[in-house]
Amino acid sequence: MRNKRVNKVLLVTICIVLVASMFGWGWPSEKLLNSSSTAVAASAFKAGTYTGEAEGKDGVIKVLVTMEQADRIKDIKIVSQTETEGLGDSALNKIKDQILTNQSLKIDAVSGATVSSDAMLKAVEDAVKKAGGDVNALKSVSVKKPGAGKTEKLQADVVVVGAGASGVSAAVAAADKGAKVIIIEKTSIIGGASNLSWAGKFYNSSAALESGVKVDAEKEIADWIVNNHWRVDAAAVRQYVTKSGDTYDWLKNKGYVTTFLNFGGEQLHVLPAYNTREQTLRKMLTASVEKNGGKVITETTGKKLITNAKGAVTGVIAEKTDGTTLEISAKSVVIATGGYAGNKEMVKEAFGFEGVNGGLAQNIGEGLKMSWEVGAKVPDNFGGQMLHQTLARGTSNLKKQYSSFEASYPLMLSYLPNLMNVGPSGARFRDETATLTAVAAANTSAFNGPYHLVIVSQSQLKALEAKGMNGIKAPKLPGLPPEFYADFTDQFKLDTPWKNVTAVFESMVKNGDGYKGNTIEELAKNAGMDVEVFKDAFNKYTQATKTGVDTEFGKSKEYLLSMGEGPYYAIIAEINNLGSVGGLLVNPKFQVLNDQRVPIKGLYAVGLESEGVLFNDTYVGNGVGIGYSFTSGRLGGESAAAGALGK
Repeated sequence: MRNKRVNKVLLVTICIVLVASMFGWGWPSEKLLNSSSTAVAASAFKAGTYTGEAEGKDGVIKVLVTMEQADRIKDIKIVSQTETEGLGDSALNKIKDQILTNQSLKIDAVSGATVSSDAMLKAVEDAVKKAGGDVNALKSVSVKKPGAGKTEKLQADVVVVGAGASGVSAAVAAADKGAKVIIIEKTSIIGGASNLSWAGKFYNSSAALESGVKVDAEKEIADWIVNNHWRVDAAAVRQYVTKSGDTYDWLKNKGYVTTFLNFGGEQLHVLPAYNTREQTLRKMLTASVEKNGGKVITETTGKKLITNAKGAVTGVIAEKTDGTTLEISAKSVVIATGGYAGNKEMVKEAFGFEGVNGGLAQNIGEGLKMSWEVGAKVPDNFGGQMLHQTLARGTSNLKKQYSSFEASYPLMLSYLPNLMNVGPSGARFRDETATLTAVAAANTSAFNGPYHLVIVSQSQLKALEAKGMNGIKAPKLPGLPPEFYADFTDQFKLDTPWKNVTAVFESMVKNGDGYKGNTIEELAKNAGMDVEVFKDAFNKYTQATKTGVDTEFGKSKEYLLSMGEGPYYAIIAEINNLGSVGGLLVNPKFQVLNDQRVPIKGLYAVGLESEGVLFNDTYVGNGVGIGYSFTSGRLGGESAAAGALGK
């Protein structure tokens, strides 16, 4: 019986082969039978060149994908993209190369550029679908990292984890003190958030003093401590205020030249041109770290701290993007990993914030978690964030339909004190003059909920259309960050009429980024507000505009603008979080402390990870973030070198 069955199977198989030959179906090749490529062949797309596109972080990404044969992607050309220079655009090319090399769409996102990476994959998927291919089959092809299973051992006096402003400063300062330094960075970019920042504060720098602007350091320190309800490390505040000025000269001598700006009496220092920063920081690393026998290793993520039997930190385990494990032994380890603001769940749990991450996506808290695992104390004020700017949710979508100036109408109104602001429930929650100060605007909104609504009437839109912001008595130009209006500076004036303003707001509503109602009741319903709560707030506000007296919040009469006639619109306004603040407790030597507030031998922290010593529960500085990053890096690097070299 068994032989008969075998013969029948053989006969059927021969018939299938003959029929396949007659009709040109072909026979599975050896490649197809290989499990690693089965899914690719199964995609069975038609040879040719196809277009694909997807929404990236900063705009649409368009590609041309060429299918060479029924089971292979021959080429991918990026036709157009507007991703962040040096990070997003670099990620697109890396994803492209990975797809071509592995013939797979199961590719890991590039660290720090997840949105751009995912968009590139979706754009290619779009092209594959147009070719009649099976996207799921391509996604099933596993990609083996060439370095998986390999371990490389390295040695240094100091290892720095993270190559942003604080990490680079720490590495350079340590190397200048004679230490052999290895600095690792999870992305391919050096500079971190400093590449996106505007200005830093270096108190009483030589440039400030030469310009005749001097701060009373003792008063600044005393006020700082009081304003933070004494819940700060007074020694850390004093150290930053009295020593940050030296950082200005230190950076200048290293070739990183900032420009002093008297910003209403504040000593700000504008960072170098955006496109020169990374190159300058790399030169600093070359001249100090690499010159002294150290290494700069990018695309490598710190995973775990190495400790000895006594609990001292003696190195770090890291992983390269190719899967290779690095075991780096060192006498001092500096954590400079930029916080956790890119970790939405962690931010929500620690601070309750649900707004926008305006910082770097790669900062998800690895450095903090590694440190906590070896006994570092979680500070009592853990959770603070660097809330800084107001954003209008509709801006991005509107820019696809209108000029940048027109698309920014809702955004600009979110920065003016003349309009009514309410929370998600419909209740008014602040004196809207808070919008005139970035930090005040951000924190009052975040305390109220995940977003707030800016209410504007058709009457007010008509006034804007006729006379620009002068039509609604704007006291001054909206306090937008310079980069927000860089491409419409010539129109960014109080008397520029707002053309197409109603059309823009109608599009905002249609896009789902705002709401409209012919009556206040209809607006409340459409926006998900409690109708009675909003009606009460609206009526009280209307009364205040008539009497000139705001009994609820004390808003000045000059900003109490009449609401006028409907329809009414609600702009969804969200808060931009530039980074987390703190997570590790450090002493003035930047040594990380344990639960007993005793230094963990060999472990240091600089930058945002250590910034909690300066603030109570949230950041309220202006330029302090970047100024402290460079200063803490410089001083922390020197301390780490001294600890490693026994000095």
